[in-house]
Amino acid sequence: MGRKRHGPQIVVVTGASAGVGRATAHAFAARGATVALLARGARGLEAAAQDVRAAGGRPLPIGVDVSDAQAVDAAAARVERELGPIDVWVNAAFATVFAPVQEVEAEEFDRVTRVTYLGFVHGTQAALRHMVPRNRGTIVQVGSALAHRGVPLQSAYCAAKHAIQGFHESLRCELLHDRSRVRVTMVHLPGVNTPQFSWVLSRLPRHPQPMPPIYQPEVAARGILYAADHPGRREYWVGGSTAATLIGNRFAPGLIDRYLARTGYSSQQTDRPRDPDRPTNLWAPADSADGRDYGSHGAFDDRTTSRSTQLWASQHRGLLAAVGAAAGAVGCALAVRSARS
Repeated sequence: MGRKRHGPQIVVVTGASAGVGRATAHAFAARGATVALLARGARGLEAAAQDVRAAGGRPLPIGVDVSDAQAVDAAAARVERELGPIDVWVNAAFATVFAPVQEVEAEEFDRVTRVTYLGFVHGTQAALRHMVPRNRGTIVQVGSALAHRGVPLQSAYCAAKHAIQGFHESLRCELLHDRSRVRVTMVHLPGVNTPQFSWVLSRLPRHPQPMPPIYQPEVAARGILYAADHPGRREYWVGGSTAATLIGNRFAPGLIDRYLARTGYSSQQTDRPRDPDRPTNLWAPADSADGRDYGSHGAFDDRTTSRSTQLWASQHRGLLAAVGAAAGAVGCALAVRSARS
């Protein structure tokens, strides 16, 4: 359950045309990986492929809707045929709706579930069909603090992320039972500055935003790469807010309910009214309507951070434990010395 090899890899990233998926593909490419880019939007895929080339990687853009299991299977087969054995599969594609529960249509719940939950299932099963016979490979599920803690106005997304968490835990137990060398891990993210807030289906009165503090997608990408290289842990947390949310929800979920009831509506909206003519990507990719490449970053660059002390600490737990043990030993020695003097 140890460290994955560095060096050239064949990596598949779903949701690769924008946001966290786009940043993750770029990060893998920067260390020479061949990256299969799976997404719907043609313009975003084309630009993502250019990013991968510029970073030093080799791209294979594939237009696919992850809610279509057969299409995902076909994409995996194409990657294996044209590029070679898949080393890492990253599930990052998602869709969501910003609205109170009673304002979300049944077909919208269905669509979010098919993309955000079943898209991960389809990607994972496609990867396993190739990895299990070889007895090697890594699957990274891009999760969220909202996989453990629901928030108002995002019921469809939170439910789907909770489902992914349960799916991940079941699969991990099965792989452990089989003593498989195929690894699966999950990376829980905080609020991230991605383009989704410019195209998400929203019925809120004001422009939606990530729940602060907001992190740049490159922070998430660093966490995902680290998890791919160290897949022995069942999950990783990125961002201090993720850690605070998950720990707080574990010990005081009722208190968190009341806190989010007071703050969850305002913290997920800016002061700017929602543009009624903005694109919506739930049913079709936003770039197919306006031909625009949305890139990795959203509209909140002026309010985001590019660092996460918590992520660094999570990646260096052994070092911190050693330092803590050494400090404790020194403290005990000083206390004994003081008692004897």
